Amino acid sequence: MWTALSDESVANGVSDGVTHRITCHIERVLRERQMTLTELSHRTGITMANLSILKNNRAKAIRFTTLTLICDVLDTTPGELFGIEPSDGQRAL
Repeated sequence: MWTALSDESVANGVSDGVTHRITCHIERVLRERQMTLTELSHRTGITMANLSILKNNRAKAIRFTTLTLICDVLDTTPGELFGIEPSDGQRAL
C-alpha cells in the first residue's frame, strides 16, 4: 500500500517517518584528482556558485546534464560523488 507524502515531508526528506540526507563528496573527489573547484568550473562550464552549493551540501536538486558533466570531468560515478547520511540509529549507505 502506498502512502502519500505531504509536500512538507518531501521537502524535509521525510519518507515513512525516516529522515535521510544526501551528501555530496565533491571535495574529497576533487582532492583525490588533485583538482580545484575553480578548475572543475572551467572544465565543465558550471559556475563556481553552483559548484559551491553542491560542495557545501546546500543543493536541493541537480540536473542529470550537470551531474553527467561533473562525473565525466572527474572520471567518477554518481555513487562515488554522492552518499546518504542516515538519521540517528540507521546504517550509513
